[in-house]
Amino acid sequence: MNVLGIIASGVAALFITVALAKSARRVVLRPHVPDEPGGRAPRAEALRRTGGATAVLGVGAAAGTALWLGAADDAAGSVAGLLAGAGTVAVLGLVHDLKPLWVALRLAVQTAAAVLVVCLSGMSPAAGVLTVLWIVLVTNAFALLDHVDGVLTAVGVVTATGLLACAVVGGNLALALLPATLAAGLAGFLLHNWHPARLQLGACGAQFTGFVLAASGALIQAAAPSGRAAWAALPVLATVALADTALVLISRRRAARSPLRDTDDHIAHRLRRVRVTVPGAAVLMALWAGVPVATGTLVHAQLLHPALLLLPLAGTAAAVFALLRVPAYAPSRPAASSPGSFRTTSSRRVPSGAAPARTAAARHAAASTAGAAIPAAASAPGGTGSASGKGASKGAARTAGGHPTVPPPPCGCPPPPRPRRPV
Repeated sequence: MNVLGIIASGVAALFITVALAKSARRVVLRPHVPDEPGGRAPRAEALRRTGGATAVLGVGAAAGTALWLGAADDAAGSVAGLLAGAGTVAVLGLVHDLKPLWVALRLAVQTAAAVLVVCLSGMSPAAGVLTVLWIVLVTNAFALLDHVDGVLTAVGVVTATGLLACAVVGGNLALALLPATLAAGLAGFLLHNWHPARLQLGACGAQFTGFVLAASGALIQAAAPSGRAAWAALPVLATVALADTALVLISRRRAARSPLRDTDDHIAHRLRRVRVTVPGAAVLMALWAGVPVATGTLVHAQLLHPALLLLPLAGTAAAVFALLRVPAYAPSRPAASSPGSFRTTSSRRVPSGAAPARTAAARHAAASTAGAAIPAAASAPGGTGSASGKGASKGAARTAGGHPTVPPPPCGCPPPPRPRRPV
C-alpha cells in the first residue's frame, strides 16, 4: 500500500462520516412531540447518544473497501483482525448505549476481540498475553474520556495522527490504514461533536476509537525494527488517557467511592471547576496529548533520545498531582446542632436537647413511682403540709378535699400547682 492509497482511504472516511453524521443530526434536530420532561422524543435522544455509530460506519467502510481492494497485502491478516475486533467492540458499545450491560460482559467481549487481533498477527504467547492486557486497558482508558463535548474526539485525532506517523516512519504502510481512516473520521465527526454537541460518540464510538488506537499501537510496535525504541515510544502516545484513568481511580479511592460509579471527577471536570470553558477544556486536553505524541513519534523516528520520554511523563504526573487538589465531590452536610434543630436518635427525629421518647413500660413504672415520691399537700383540715419529706402520710397522697393527688405526666411537664390551704 502506498501513501496515495492511505490518503484516499482517509478522504473517503472523512466524507462518509460527515454525510452520515449530517443525516443523523437532521433527525435529532427535527421537532418532535415533547413526550418527555426534557421536551425531546426518546428516539431522538437515543440517536443523539449513539451518534458515534456514524464515525464507526465511515471508518469501517473506508478501511474495509481498501482492504478488499488489496491495499494491505503484506499485512492483510493483521489489519483484517484489527478491523473485525474493532467492529465487535463497536457493536457491543451500541447495545450498551441502548440497554446498559454488565461490566464483566463488556470486559469479556473486549478480551475476546483482543485475542482475535493477537492470534491473526502471529505474536508469541508471552507477547500476546501482554498485548491483550494492554489493548483492554487502553480501550477503556480512552472510552472514559468521552465525558465532555469534543474531548475524546480531539484527543483521538491527535493520537491517531501520531500512530500514522509512526507507521509511515517505520515502513509499515499497511498498518497505517486504520490510524489514517480513524483520524479522518473523527475529524469529520468533530464538526457535530464540538460544544454544544449535537451528536455524541457514546459507548459505540468511544470503545471503537480506543480499541483501534490500542491495537494499532500494539501491532506497530510488534512490527517495528529491533533498533527502534518502539517499546518505549508507542505506549507514551496513550499518556493522557491513562493519566485520566489514574486520576479517577486515585480520587475515588481516597473518597471511599466505588471505582465503577461514573461521577464528575475526570480531568475535564476539574478544569471546568477552575473556570475553564468546555471548548477550552477540549483544546487543553488535545494540546496535552500532543506533547507526549510528538515526543514519542520523534523518539520512534530516532530523532530524539529515549530518555527524553521522561519529560512528558513527569509533567503528566505533576499535572495529575495538581488536579487531585481540585475538589471533585460535594462536601457532606454536617449535622445540625443549633437549638430547635432536629437530629437523628435511634432512627427517629426528635428536637435537639429533648430526651428520647419513653417506652410504655417506662411510662408505667414512672407513673407508679411518682405518687409515692410526691409528699402529701395536707392530710386533714387544719393540718400542715409536709416539708423536706417530713410528715409524709403512709397511704396515698391526698389533697385537702380528700382526693388523691395526680402524678406528673411522663413527658417531663411540671406538676399541677398545689391547692391552697383553706383559711
